[in-house]
Amino acid sequence: MGTSPIQTPRSIDMPFVNVRITRDGVTREQKAQVIREITETLQRVLNKRPDLTHIVIEEVDTDNWGFAGITTTEYRQRTAD
Repeated sequence: MGTSPIQTPRSIDMPFVNVRITRDGVTREQKAQVIREITETLQRVLNKRPDLTHIVIEEVDTDNWGFAGITTTEYRQRTAD
């Protein structure tokens, strides 16, 4: 006697999108637009239901985001000159 995998109906698919940006002047309105447009894109391209779509925006301090061996804060200071 074998077991079959649990199958869930497609109607309960809950897309989850995590967007990470640096915390530096992004407005509430801009974040709302990003959420709205990502949701619309998932609906249009992948036929995902907007009422089940989750978008999370994480804002990271530039001191906590680094690349090329330095923080984003330091990188911006260097390139501003």
